[in-house]
Amino acid sequence: MAEFDATARSSWTSDLAEIPEKYGVTNVYGDLGQIFAWTAVAEPRLAAALMGTLIKGLGPDRILWGTDAVWTGAPQWQIEGLRRLEIPEDMQRKYGFKPLGPAAGPIKTAIFSGNSARLYGISEQHAELMRHDGLATMKADYLASGGARSNLRWGYVTKPA
Repeated sequence: MAEFDATARSSWTSDLAEIPEKYGVTNVYGDLGQIFAWTAVAEPRLAAALMGTLIKGLGPDRILWGTDAVWTGAPQWQIEGLRRLEIPEDMQRKYGFKPLGPAAGPIKTAIFSGNSARLYGISEQHAELMRHDGLATMKADYLASGGARSNLRWGYVTKPA
């Protein structure tokens, strides 16, 4: 955060975000993964600064959500963190950052799913079909049976010798 406060840059993130303007290209994407996890916990203002830098440089249509959180476990807490994150107004004014908006707003929806869907060619019709796949069916069955945790265990049992 000290580097950003002093220079309005964060070395690697700013370098990446400046590529489109510097080289006139549009095929540069930023992936949010571990960097978001680390900054959201240790330096929330830095997380906001990194998001603002990426969106300002790459555009909200060039940022992807990554779920390869091998160092920080299941990503649900990170998803909830980004859903709640907003760039503070003082940073918006000082650095020209746009607000991230609501959890289900256009920017966060694009980051969480829309941008990847576009890159992978997943249409809304295909996405609707996926909402009714085998996993969705199992989840519906689970919820229909009460959605309660079970202590049932599966495995092998051998008879004592």
